[in-house]
Amino acid sequence: MKWMNAVAMSLLSSLLVAVAGCATSPSTPAKREDLKASAVDALATMKADDPSLAGFLDKAHGYAIFPHVGKGGAIVGGSYGRGIVYEKGAPIGYADISQATVGLQLGGQKFMELLTFESAKDLERFTAGKLAVSANVSAVMLKSGAAESARYTDGVAVFVKPIGGAMVEASIGGQQFTFQRE
Repeated sequence: MKWMNAVAMSLLSSLLVAVAGCATSPSTPAKREDLKASAVDALATMKADDPSLAGFLDKAHGYAIFPHVGKGGAIVGGSYGRGIVYEKGAPIGYADISQATVGLQLGGQKFMELLTFESAKDLERFTAGKLAVSANVSAVMLKSGAAESARYTDGVAVFVKPIGGAMVEASIGGQQFTFQRE
């Protein structure tokens, strides 16, 4: 059993190093424009699924939209996605989302994720790299009317819309973010 834990921790460390090596901003102007277009499309899709999301975003100081987050695992797992950060509706930069997990898990999935920030202080914590969404912060699965009952936890509310795939998991891990101003 000890060797399994050692192997799991080794794989987890390797995954963290690999994810940390990814650049936050897309490498070319064309890729940056593609990401911006994907972010706009993802936000439109999420608002179409839940019209009350528009009002929630209007009251938020800022938000980060990750149009494509991929997640996979088999005992050790991880996820990664890249997105756009907005303050008062205007884009201010790029962000990466990454997560490493250990536990019972098998499969893979893709989803959209939206983090909303209640105040300027909460957005500043995110852009300064001082925000990590822990396992005890629950994301709201996006469906019609979900944003009406959503609440902030420590100044952040998280919305998720599945794109595809399937994953069974009972694991631990928290999401980490990096930010790069435009």
